[in-house]
Amino acid sequence: MPVHVLRDGNIEAQLPSTARRIQLRALQLGTNLAHTYLLGQVSLTYPPSKLGNGLELFKFVLEDPSEKNAKLKAINTFIFGKMAEECGKAMRQGDTVVVFGFDLTKSPSVSRDGRHRCQIEVTEEKGSEVYILNKSGSRAESAASGSKYSYTTLDQLKEGMVANLFGVVTFFKPPYRSKGTDYCSAITIVDPSDVKLKCMLFSGSTDTLPKVYKIGDIVRFHRIKIQSFNEEIQGITTAGFSALVFDGTVGAPMCPRTSSNSYTFTKENEKTVDALRKWAINHIDLPRSRVKLSDVQPLQYFDLICHLVAKAEVDKTSYLLKVWDGTKCVSPTWKICVEDEALIGERSLIHKLRNLTVDVLVYDNHVESAKFLKVGSCIVIHSVHTKLHAANTENQTSASYLEFYLHGGTGYGRGITVLPDKNYDAQELKKFLDTVDPKEYDRSEEPCISEAPLVLTSHRDWQTIPLATVITIAAPNKFRVRAQLQSFQPQRLDQSIKLHCTKCKSLQDAPDEHDLNIIFQERVMLHPKPIIQNTEWYQSAVWGTNNPNRCIAAHFVRKCDLHQDPENTLIMVEGGALQEIYKLSKHFGSIIPVKSDKEQLEIDLSAPFLIEGNRWHYGCRNCSKVKSLDALSPLANKSSCETTAIAEALGIEPLRHVFVMNFTLADETGLLKVYLWNYAEQFFQIPASEILMDSLLQDKLCKIMETLCPPRKNNRECPWLEFCIRSYNSSGGGIEHICYEIFDTEVTGTILNH
Repeated sequence: MPVHVLRDGNIEAQLPSTARRIQLRALQLGTNLAHTYLLGQVSLTYPPSKLGNGLELFKFVLEDPSEKNAKLKAINTFIFGKMAEECGKAMRQGDTVVVFGFDLTKSPSVSRDGRHRCQIEVTEEKGSEVYILNKSGSRAESAASGSKYSYTTLDQLKEGMVANLFGVVTFFKPPYRSKGTDYCSAITIVDPSDVKLKCMLFSGSTDTLPKVYKIGDIVRFHRIKIQSFNEEIQGITTAGFSALVFDGTVGAPMCPRTSSNSYTFTKENEKTVDALRKWAINHIDLPRSRVKLSDVQPLQYFDLICHLVAKAEVDKTSYLLKVWDGTKCVSPTWKICVEDEALIGERSLIHKLRNLTVDVLVYDNHVESAKFLKVGSCIVIHSVHTKLHAANTENQTSASYLEFYLHGGTGYGRGITVLPDKNYDAQELKKFLDTVDPKEYDRSEEPCISEAPLVLTSHRDWQTIPLATVITIAAPNKFRVRAQLQSFQPQRLDQSIKLHCTKCKSLQDAPDEHDLNIIFQERVMLHPKPIIQNTEWYQSAVWGTNNPNRCIAAHFVRKCDLHQDPENTLIMVEGGALQEIYKLSKHFGSIIPVKSDKEQLEIDLSAPFLIEGNRWHYGCRNCSKVKSLDALSPLANKSSCETTAIAEALGIEPLRHVFVMNFTLADETGLLKVYLWNYAEQFFQIPASEILMDSLLQDKLCKIMETLCPPRKNNRECPWLEFCIRSYNSSGGGIEHICYEIFDTEVTGTILNH
């Protein structure tokens, strides 16, 4: 048999007498490997998988504990075919392994994982053999027979130790993919010695990392290695590392969370966990980070334990999770518009819980985790961010709604945890959900929801007036009308977005993608090699591009905290093409596009002066008196820079994105042309400042207009709508005339949730 599993004994004694051992550091391409074997310990194992041709594959990392050079200490090992399945079942972290008769190839991942520049490949066809000394059984037996583990308090830890310890979790990041092929979990613990220990734990599978679900959990780590990092001690995984995790609630069941089939847990260990639970209550100010939906406020970060009702892919960088926790938000919530066929979940349940679910949009690295979530599971979404969007109208309350986001990255513990069915919190949530009657939250009787495409946010007691009567009444006045939307302009909805200056009252077209592409391309052609310089208030860096003759300069505005998250960072970008600016805007919170002139950086108002995600801010060329970029230096030490503060410092008069549309309404008595402008954001419940850079919002706007004014249908098939309109006198073009504008009317939740 090519795979030999041993329980005890000398593993090398099983080899042929002619076999010679080779050290990891001696391995290099071209080495004569005839009759050689490699001996080491398993530090990481990966889940078995299959190649595209169906061939079985098992990967593990073989480590030489005596080697001090990190790049020569561990090597990726790949086993193919029949041997892969056997090794996957028998091999565990900490096992001693001999690989005999192997091939050596170049490792393609050395730059990412920092391991040996070569990798081992093992197949039965080439006469390979693997010997596994599996000691997990003997460890369990020796513990059961009376031997005990000794535990070290955190204040006694020293660099170089491999220790066993207990602690209370004060911070954690759910498992995430590291820069290499492994998964990582960051956990900070404390114990009664009042010393904190940061731990960076790595594994080839999330299943083998500690299953921490909340701050206050109790952990027991066996064989964790202590090293020094940035002048502080830190815990890292090593061969044989194992972990147990317990709920930190006093009185909770003493049920450890672990992926291991064999572990020891004594009465003495139980007393230690109980003592840590009681100690944590009185000595640790544990944050109450979990919040129910009924208590959610705008501009809040919190952990949400909830039930997953449905999910859907929105685009390559974002994913929708439709969740509920049995309580109802006080504020209206944003509903993400996705196609029905894209939504994964039971349709009847989605409809039943429509008034209790909230839509959480997760971004970037969390998309992969969201895709694999099982509908119906209990999950914890860590560090959810709520934002309140309010349209620019006189009546802000009626157009306000809460948006829920899980931003990209792992800062502040952002991530998603799936709770097993036996978890205490999951069981409590399910018990509560069983008591909730969704019919009690049916909003069918509320005035803001109806089966009609539009709804009046007020003035519902007004009498409906025919259009023929409206045009006979002097302005200014207000009316309620019932009519069909016969047509609208512009037909290209992107042309409805204008830039409005509140100072000079000018109205201009917003640059489209074609215009922006030309603007940024001209800058690149004129200055292919940007200025690189550091000042007291910004630090410059250079990024390469696909073109060796061109680069991008990023000037980072200095902050008090140089390690701030990208989403909170203000940078000035020079030399970037449009697509490159798009990519940067997904990662950095604020971007100021700049160009160089005579070795000075400056702003050109033909392009946006500030980019915040999907919000591209422009300045009025007539009213702005643009100052030198050095005017931003006083803002460098502030924790955050608001758009208004940046514009004021640079002498820029910001332009406001607005919708400007013309509707032709028709009823039995005649036609009436009306504007949709000042109240358009309230009407569509879409931010005009974001729609040009958000394809989802553009699709949503198209669907709304197709519902209100269906294409290729005669007037009799168009829906009847109710509007509030106001009349006012205008002297545009030097001629006095009466204009009409829609107000206090908005698209219903029926369309928004479709």
